[in-house]
Amino acid sequence: MVRRKPYVFVTRELPGKALERLGEYYEVEVWRKIPPPPREVLLEKAREADALATLLTDKVDKELMDQAPRLRIVAQYAVGYDNIDVAYATQKGIYVTNTPGVLTDSTADLTMALLLAIARRIIEAHEFVKKGEWSRYGTGWHPMLLLGTELRGKTLGIIGMGRIGQAVARRALGFGMRIIYYSRKRLPPEKEEELGGAKYVSLEELLRQSDFVSIHTPLTPQTRYMIGEKELKMMKPTAYIINTARGAVIDTNALVKALKEKWIAGAALDVFEQEPLPEGHPLLELDNVVLAPHIGSATWEARTAMADLVAENLIAFAQGRVPPTLVNPDVLKVRKPGFEEYREDLEE
Repeated sequence: MVRRKPYVFVTRELPGKALERLGEYYEVEVWRKIPPPPREVLLEKAREADALATLLTDKVDKELMDQAPRLRIVAQYAVGYDNIDVAYATQKGIYVTNTPGVLTDSTADLTMALLLAIARRIIEAHEFVKKGEWSRYGTGWHPMLLLGTELRGKTLGIIGMGRIGQAVARRALGFGMRIIYYSRKRLPPEKEEELGGAKYVSLEELLRQSDFVSIHTPLTPQTRYMIGEKELKMMKPTAYIINTARGAVIDTNALVKALKEKWIAGAALDVFEQEPLPEGHPLLELDNVVLAPHIGSATWEARTAMADLVAENLIAFAQGRVPPTLVNPDVLKVRKPGFEEYREDLEE
Protein backbone atom coordinates (compact mmCIF):
# COMPACT_ATOMS: atom_id res chain seq x y z
CA MET A 1 0.00 0.00 0.00
CA VAL A 2 1.29 3.44 -0.97
CA ARG A 3 0.79 5.97 1.83
CA ARG A 4 1.03 9.76 1.56
CA LYS A 5 1.24 10.09 5.35
CA PRO A 6 2.87 7.98 8.05
CA TYR A 7 0.56 5.41 9.62
CA VAL A 8 -0.11 5.46 13.37
CA PHE A 9 -1.95 2.69 15.19
CA VAL A 10 -3.67 3.98 18.34
CA THR A 11 -4.40 1.15 20.74
CA ARG A 12 -7.47 2.75 22.37
CA GLU A 13 -10.03 5.44 21.71
CA LEU A 14 -8.94 8.78 23.21
CA PRO A 15 -11.04 11.68 24.54
CA GLY A 16 -11.07 15.16 23.06
CA LYS A 17 -9.81 16.22 19.63
CA ALA A 18 -6.37 14.58 19.70
CA LEU A 19 -7.22 12.00 17.04
CA GLU A 20 -8.66 14.70 14.80
CA ARG A 21 -5.43 16.69 15.13
CA LEU A 22 -3.36 13.60 14.34
CA GLY A 23 -5.33 13.11 11.14
CA GLU A 24 -3.61 16.16 9.64
CA TYR A 25 -0.23 14.43 9.83
CA TYR A 26 -0.95 10.70 9.98
CA GLU A 27 -3.17 8.00 8.62
CA VAL A 28 -4.84 7.07 11.90
CA GLU A 29 -6.26 3.70 12.86
CA VAL A 30 -7.85 3.29 16.29
CA TRP A 31 -8.62 0.10 18.21
CA ARG A 32 -12.13 0.94 19.43
CA LYS A 33 -12.90 -2.09 21.61
CA ILE A 34 -12.64 -1.70 25.39
CA PRO A 35 -10.21 -4.58 26.02
CA PRO A 36 -6.70 -3.97 24.65
CA PRO A 37 -5.80 -5.33 21.23
CA PRO A 38 -4.71 -8.97 21.48
CA ARG A 39 -0.98 -9.58 21.15
CA GLU A 40 -1.31 -10.97 17.64
CA VAL A 41 -3.24 -7.89 16.52
CA LEU A 42 -0.69 -5.52 18.06
CA LEU A 43 2.14 -7.38 16.31
CA GLU A 44 0.26 -7.31 13.01
CA LYS A 45 -0.38 -3.55 13.19
CA ALA A 46 3.17 -2.83 14.34
CA ARG A 47 4.60 -4.52 11.25
CA GLU A 48 3.07 -1.74 9.10
CA ALA A 49 3.18 1.11 11.61
CA ASP A 50 5.37 4.19 11.39
CA ALA A 51 4.14 5.16 14.86
CA LEU A 52 2.27 3.63 17.78
CA ALA A 53 0.19 5.32 20.48
CA THR A 54 0.13 2.86 23.37
CA LEU A 55 -1.16 2.24 26.87
CA LEU A 56 0.44 0.41 29.79
CA THR A 57 -1.33 -2.78 28.76
CA ASP A 58 0.46 -2.85 25.38
CA LYS A 59 3.78 -4.66 25.57
CA VAL A 60 6.32 -2.99 23.29
CA ASP A 61 9.26 -5.36 23.59
CA LYS A 62 12.12 -6.68 21.49
CA GLU A 63 9.85 -9.15 19.70
CA LEU A 64 7.51 -6.39 18.56
CA MET A 65 10.23 -3.92 17.58
CA ASP A 66 12.13 -6.55 15.59
CA GLN A 67 8.96 -7.11 13.54
CA ALA A 68 8.32 -3.40 13.02
CA PRO A 69 10.89 -2.17 10.48
CA ARG A 70 9.07 1.13 9.86
CA LEU A 71 8.44 2.03 13.50
CA ARG A 72 10.01 5.36 14.49
CA ILE A 73 8.08 6.52 17.56
CA VAL A 74 6.02 5.05 20.41
CA ALA A 75 3.86 7.68 22.13
CA GLN A 76 2.74 6.34 25.49
CA TYR A 77 -0.61 7.46 26.91
CA ALA A 78 0.66 7.34 30.52
CA VAL A 79 3.39 8.72 32.74
CA GLY A 80 4.90 5.29 33.31
CA TYR A 81 6.41 3.23 30.50
CA ASP A 82 7.45 -0.03 32.14
CA ASN A 83 5.61 -1.84 29.31
CA ILE A 84 8.22 -0.56 26.82
CA ASP A 85 11.79 -1.81 26.43
CA VAL A 86 13.19 1.71 26.25
CA ALA A 87 16.84 0.63 26.02
CA TYR A 88 16.14 -1.55 22.99
CA ALA A 89 13.97 1.16 21.42
CA THR A 90 16.89 3.58 21.73
CA GLN A 91 19.22 1.06 20.14
CA LYS A 92 16.76 0.69 17.24
CA GLY A 93 16.39 4.45 16.82
CA ILE A 94 12.77 4.44 18.06
CA TYR A 95 11.62 7.50 19.99
CA VAL A 96 9.61 6.91 23.18
CA THR A 97 7.43 9.60 24.77
CA ASN A 98 5.07 9.74 27.74
CA THR A 99 2.54 12.12 29.34
CA PRO A 100 4.00 13.54 32.57
CA GLY A 101 2.66 16.52 34.48
CA VAL A 102 -0.86 16.59 33.10
CA LEU A 103 -2.24 13.93 35.44
CA THR A 104 -0.51 15.11 38.62
CA ASP A 105 -3.53 16.79 40.19
CA SER A 106 -6.03 14.08 39.30
CA THR A 107 -3.83 11.36 40.80
CA ALA A 108 -3.09 13.43 43.91
CA ASP A 109 -6.82 14.09 44.34
CA LEU A 110 -7.57 10.37 44.13
CA THR A 111 -4.80 9.59 46.61
CA MET A 112 -6.41 11.86 49.18
CA ALA A 113 -9.84 10.44 48.38
CA LEU A 114 -8.56 6.91 49.01
CA LEU A 115 -6.78 8.02 52.18
CA LEU A 116 -9.96 9.60 53.52
CA ALA A 117 -12.08 6.65 52.43
CA ILE A 118 -9.96 4.12 54.32
CA ALA A 119 -9.45 6.39 57.36
CA ARG A 120 -13.14 7.24 57.75
CA ARG A 121 -14.50 3.87 56.53
CA ILE A 122 -16.55 5.56 53.79
CA ILE A 123 -17.12 2.40 51.73
CA GLU A 124 -18.26 0.43 54.78
CA ALA A 125 -20.58 3.28 55.74
CA HIS A 126 -22.00 3.48 52.21
CA GLU A 127 -22.75 -0.26 52.18
CA PHE A 128 -24.17 -0.05 55.72
CA VAL A 129 -26.77 2.43 54.48
CA LYS A 130 -27.45 0.91 51.04
CA LYS A 131 -27.93 -2.64 52.31
CA GLY A 132 -30.43 -1.57 54.94
CA GLU A 133 -28.18 -2.22 57.93
CA TRP A 134 -28.66 1.32 59.22
CA SER A 135 -32.46 1.00 59.24
CA ARG A 136 -32.14 -2.32 61.07
CA TYR A 137 -29.64 -0.87 63.55
CA GLY A 138 -32.41 0.57 65.68
CA THR A 139 -30.96 4.07 66.05
CA GLY A 140 -29.76 6.85 63.79
CA TRP A 141 -26.58 7.47 65.78
CA HIS A 142 -24.40 5.58 68.23
CA PRO A 143 -21.10 6.59 69.89
CA MET A 144 -19.37 3.42 68.66
CA LEU A 145 -20.72 3.22 65.10
CA LEU A 146 -18.09 2.95 62.34
CA LEU A 147 -15.30 4.71 64.20
CA GLY A 148 -12.38 5.79 62.00
CA THR A 149 -9.36 8.01 62.49
CA GLU A 150 -8.73 11.73 61.98
CA LEU A 151 -5.93 13.10 59.79
CA ARG A 152 -4.90 16.15 61.82
CA GLY A 153 -1.65 15.53 63.64
CA LYS A 154 -1.03 12.22 61.86
CA THR A 155 2.18 11.44 59.96
CA LEU A 156 1.99 10.87 56.22
CA GLY A 157 4.96 9.03 54.76
CA ILE A 158 5.37 9.58 51.02
CA ILE A 159 7.48 7.12 49.03
CA GLY A 160 8.56 8.89 45.83
CA MET A 161 8.57 12.69 46.11
CA GLY A 162 8.18 13.59 42.45
CA ARG A 163 5.41 15.74 40.98
CA ILE A 164 2.58 13.58 42.31
CA GLY A 165 4.19 12.97 45.70
CA GLN A 166 4.64 16.72 46.18
CA ALA A 167 1.05 17.40 45.10
CA VAL A 168 -0.17 14.88 47.69
CA ALA A 169 2.00 16.54 50.35
CA ARG A 170 0.45 19.94 49.60
CA ARG A 171 -3.05 18.50 49.95
CA ALA A 172 -2.17 16.70 53.18
CA LEU A 173 -0.90 19.94 54.71
CA GLY A 174 -4.44 21.27 54.43
CA PHE A 175 -5.52 18.48 56.76
CA GLY A 176 -2.83 19.35 59.31
CA MET A 177 -0.69 16.30 58.63
CA ARG A 178 3.04 15.99 59.27
CA ILE A 179 5.02 15.03 56.13
CA ILE A 180 8.00 12.69 55.95
CA TYR A 181 9.30 11.20 52.74
CA TYR A 182 11.71 8.75 51.15
CA SER A 183 12.79 9.28 47.56
CA ARG A 184 15.63 8.57 45.15
CA LYS A 185 16.79 12.16 45.58
CA ARG A 186 16.33 14.53 48.48
CA LEU A 187 14.45 17.74 47.74
CA PRO A 188 16.23 21.10 48.10
CA PRO A 189 15.78 22.64 51.57
CA GLU A 190 13.55 25.41 50.23
CA LYS A 191 11.21 22.84 48.66
CA GLU A 192 11.04 20.88 51.92
CA GLU A 193 10.15 24.11 53.72
CA GLU A 194 7.48 24.85 51.10
CA LEU A 195 5.97 21.43 51.85
CA GLY A 196 5.47 22.21 55.50
CA GLY A 197 8.96 21.23 56.62
CA ALA A 198 8.79 17.80 54.99
CA LYS A 199 11.50 15.60 56.47
CA TYR A 200 13.68 13.26 54.39
CA VAL A 201 14.08 9.87 56.11
CA SER A 202 15.15 6.32 55.31
CA LEU A 203 12.53 3.86 54.05
CA GLU A 204 12.70 1.94 57.35
CA GLU A 205 12.20 5.11 59.40
CA LEU A 206 9.29 6.17 57.19
CA LEU A 207 7.53 2.82 57.62
CA ARG A 208 8.02 2.81 61.38
CA GLN A 209 6.84 6.41 61.92
CA SER A 210 3.97 6.81 59.47
CA ASP A 211 0.27 6.59 60.23
CA PHE A 212 -0.37 6.60 56.47
CA VAL A 213 2.08 5.47 53.76
CA SER A 214 1.42 6.68 50.22
CA ILE A 215 3.35 5.26 47.26
CA HIS A 216 4.28 7.43 44.26
CA THR A 217 7.33 5.76 42.76
CA PRO A 218 7.68 4.36 39.22
CA LEU A 219 7.99 0.63 38.72
CA THR A 220 11.63 -0.27 38.05
CA PRO A 221 13.74 -3.34 38.83
CA GLN A 222 14.77 -1.50 42.02
CA THR A 223 11.22 -0.68 43.17
CA ARG A 224 9.52 -3.99 42.28
CA TYR A 225 8.34 -5.50 45.57
CA MET A 226 9.89 -2.59 47.45
CA ILE A 227 7.19 -3.22 50.05
CA GLY A 228 7.20 -6.86 51.10
CA GLU A 229 6.63 -8.85 54.26
CA LYS A 230 9.67 -7.38 56.03
CA GLU A 231 8.60 -3.81 55.28
CA LEU A 232 4.93 -4.35 56.17
CA LYS A 233 5.94 -5.75 59.56
CA MET A 234 7.80 -2.49 60.23
CA MET A 235 4.56 -0.49 60.00
CA LYS A 236 2.36 0.38 62.95
CA PRO A 237 -0.65 -1.94 63.45
CA THR A 238 -2.78 1.23 63.26
CA ALA A 239 -1.24 2.37 59.95
CA TYR A 240 -2.70 2.37 56.44
CA ILE A 241 -0.99 2.01 53.05
CA ILE A 242 -2.21 3.73 49.88
CA ASN A 243 -0.95 2.86 46.40
CA THR A 244 -1.75 4.89 43.26
CA ALA A 245 1.60 4.17 41.56
CA ARG A 246 2.13 0.61 40.29
CA GLY A 247 0.75 -2.59 41.76
CA ALA A 248 4.03 -4.50 41.73
CA VAL A 249 5.73 -1.99 44.04
CA ILE A 250 3.93 -3.98 46.78
CA ASP A 251 4.20 -7.75 47.12
CA THR A 252 0.49 -8.62 46.92
CA ASN A 253 0.78 -11.92 48.76
CA ALA A 254 2.58 -10.22 51.62
CA LEU A 255 -0.02 -7.45 51.69
CA VAL A 256 -2.91 -9.90 51.86
CA LYS A 257 -1.22 -11.66 54.76
CA ALA A 258 -0.58 -8.34 56.51
CA LEU A 259 -4.23 -7.33 56.15
CA LYS A 260 -5.60 -10.69 57.26
CA GLU A 261 -3.31 -10.93 60.27
CA LYS A 262 -3.75 -7.23 61.16
CA TRP A 263 -0.07 -6.25 60.91
CA ILE A 264 -1.54 -3.01 59.52
CA ALA A 265 -4.99 -1.47 59.81
CA GLY A 266 -5.87 -1.32 56.12
CA ALA A 267 -4.98 -0.54 52.52
CA ALA A 268 -6.44 1.64 49.77
CA LEU A 269 -5.35 0.56 46.29
CA ASP A 270 -5.90 1.90 42.78
CA VAL A 271 -3.29 -0.32 41.12
CA PHE A 272 -2.60 -4.05 41.21
CA GLU A 273 -0.06 -6.57 39.98
CA GLN A 274 -2.79 -8.13 37.84
CA GLU A 275 -5.31 -5.85 36.16
CA PRO A 276 -8.21 -6.24 36.06
CA LEU A 277 -8.31 -7.87 39.48
CA PRO A 278 -9.65 -11.39 38.83
CA GLU A 279 -12.79 -12.77 40.43
CA GLY A 280 -12.05 -14.58 43.66
CA HIS A 281 -8.85 -12.62 44.35
CA PRO A 282 -8.07 -12.66 48.10
CA LEU A 283 -8.14 -8.85 48.28
CA LEU A 284 -11.83 -8.97 47.37
CA GLU A 285 -12.59 -10.98 50.49
CA LEU A 286 -11.19 -8.41 52.92
CA ASP A 287 -13.10 -5.71 54.80
CA ASN A 288 -10.12 -3.49 55.63
CA VAL A 289 -9.44 -2.43 52.03
CA VAL A 290 -10.70 0.19 49.57
CA LEU A 291 -10.21 -0.87 45.96
CA ALA A 292 -10.47 1.23 42.77
CA PRO A 293 -10.02 0.11 39.12
CA HIS A 294 -6.90 2.14 38.16
CA ILE A 295 -8.68 5.50 37.95
CA GLY A 296 -5.87 7.78 39.15
CA SER A 297 -6.02 9.95 36.03
CA ALA A 298 -9.73 9.40 35.37
CA THR A 299 -10.95 12.97 35.04
CA TRP A 300 -12.05 14.58 31.80
CA GLU A 301 -9.40 17.24 32.29
CA ALA A 302 -6.50 14.84 32.84
CA ARG A 303 -7.40 12.24 30.25
CA THR A 304 -7.99 14.88 27.57
CA ALA A 305 -4.69 16.59 28.41
CA MET A 306 -2.94 13.23 28.17
CA ALA A 307 -4.42 12.65 24.71
CA ASP A 308 -3.38 16.14 23.62
CA LEU A 309 0.19 15.48 24.78
CA VAL A 310 0.29 12.20 22.85
CA ALA A 311 -0.80 14.16 19.78
CA GLU A 312 1.78 16.90 20.42
CA ASN A 313 4.57 14.35 20.68
CA LEU A 314 3.55 12.58 17.47
CA ILE A 315 3.02 15.83 15.54
CA ALA A 316 6.35 17.27 16.68
CA PHE A 317 8.11 14.13 15.48
CA ALA A 318 6.30 14.23 12.13
CA GLN A 319 7.46 17.83 11.71
CA GLY A 320 11.06 16.83 12.37
CA ARG A 321 11.13 18.32 15.87
CA VAL A 322 12.17 16.67 19.11
CA PRO A 323 8.97 15.56 20.92
CA PRO A 324 8.32 17.65 24.05
CA THR A 325 8.30 14.73 26.52
CA LEU A 326 10.96 12.46 25.05
CA VAL A 327 11.85 9.64 27.44
CA ASN A 328 15.04 8.44 25.69
CA PRO A 329 17.07 11.49 24.58
CA ASP A 330 20.00 9.24 23.62
CA VAL A 331 17.94 8.20 20.60
CA LEU A 332 18.90 11.56 19.05
CA LYS A 333 22.39 10.13 18.55
CA VAL A 334 20.92 7.25 16.54
CA ARG A 335 18.32 8.97 14.37
CA LYS A 336 16.97 12.45 13.75
CA PRO A 337 13.25 13.00 14.39
CA GLY A 338 10.92 12.82 11.42
CA PHE A 339 9.75 10.63 8.57
CA GLU A 340 12.06 11.40 5.68
CA GLU A 341 10.11 9.21 3.25
CA TYR A 342 6.97 11.36 3.82
CA ARG A 343 8.72 14.73 4.06
CA GLU A 344 7.29 16.38 0.92
CA ASP A 345 3.71 15.32 1.66
CA LEU A 346 3.90 16.47 5.28
CA GLU A 347 5.23 19.87 4.23
CA GLU A 348 2.52 20.51 1.66
